[in-house]
Amino acid sequence: MDQANPLSSTFGREARAGLRDIAPAAIAAIPIGLLFGAVAIAKGLTPTEVAFMSATVFAGGAQFAAIEAWVHPAPIAALAFATFLINARHVLMGASIGPKIKLTRPQKFVALFFMTDETWALSERRALDRPVTAAYWVAISAALYINWLASTTVGAVLGSFLGDPARLGADFAFTALFIGLVAGFGKSRVTLVTAAVSAVVSALVHHFIGAPWHVASGALAGIAAAYCAADREVRS
Repeated sequence: MDQANPLSSTFGREARAGLRDIAPAAIAAIPIGLLFGAVAIAKGLTPTEVAFMSATVFAGGAQFAAIEAWVHPAPIAALAFATFLINARHVLMGASIGPKIKLTRPQKFVALFFMTDETWALSERRALDRPVTAAYWVAISAALYINWLASTTVGAVLGSFLGDPARLGADFAFTALFIGLVAGFGKSRVTLVTAAVSAVVSALVHHFIGAPWHVASGALAGIAAAYCAADREVRS
């Protein structure tokens, strides 16, 4: 029994550290989750479908992109392709953080389903001076997952009573958030060229072809523009 106490104490300490670290991100995600639920309801989903989507997809950016391009019947192939492009960064993130998490290989496959930008960043920072324990990973991942599932579901329920969020201008909130994130990358020529090309191509495709192809087209155009602009900058 005496030998079990240190292990229990270590697990609790690591879990509390995880909850403390993830708290700011979890709080910041609540209004975004509420907004997603309301927008999804306006697009024709039910609260149950919103909850199921958040539970099985668990990717805020990809979920917003899918809802933005949502039409009836849903274009599954196009939505899957757009989601893949948006979440492709997770391949590199998983390769980076996977070896640093103290879990078995099968456990890592399950654990990395819950990886987000926030949990990856916190774990990478923690790995600089200490191991990323199972308790720490479970704490930050579970807290953010439960928070996102609850906030999107509540947003869906409230949205069904409030009506179309576009009446309040709330449908533009996530777009404004992304504009702020892009602006935070600075004003280098590569950033400006990438953002401009992606926006123009996405707008043109949306106008002439329609959703959801503008999402994938804008992403591909932005990647190509970034590559060309960066290569030209290196040569010069």
